[in-house]
Amino acid sequence: CERVNEEFLSGFDLGGFDVVIDAIDDISAKVALAKRAYPKLISSMGSAKKLDPLQIKLDSVWKSYGDRFARKFRESLKKEQFCGDFKVIFSPEPPACKELGSFSAVTGSFGLLLASETIKKILNKE
Repeated sequence: CERVNEEFLSGFDLGGFDVVIDAIDDISAKVALAKRAYPKLISSMGSAKKLDPLQIKLDSVWKSYGDRFARKFRESLKKEQFCGDFKVIFSPEPPACKELGSFSAVTGSFGLLLASETIKKILNKE
């Protein structure tokens, strides 16, 4: 069990992976991973407080919208002068509740879309 952070990533070889899937909830760890893995990266944004899996979208990290977590992530990438581009899964659905919580239909749909994009990325490399 390791905590993913810059120190961990500096010693972790990503070279053997075709795709890196990011579902980290910590912004600084996400930024560190993006800086190391972005050509291979597919990243999940915030699914908390969402109820409608039909609003889930896939687009460039720079084109994601309506997601506060994604906005914070983009702002942190800009502060780090990160210029790379990669796909993210996000939902512009407004928060459905005040308390932090997740609905398995939404989180599961995020995961299924991540898996689908991973397979597409692998197949397109061949």
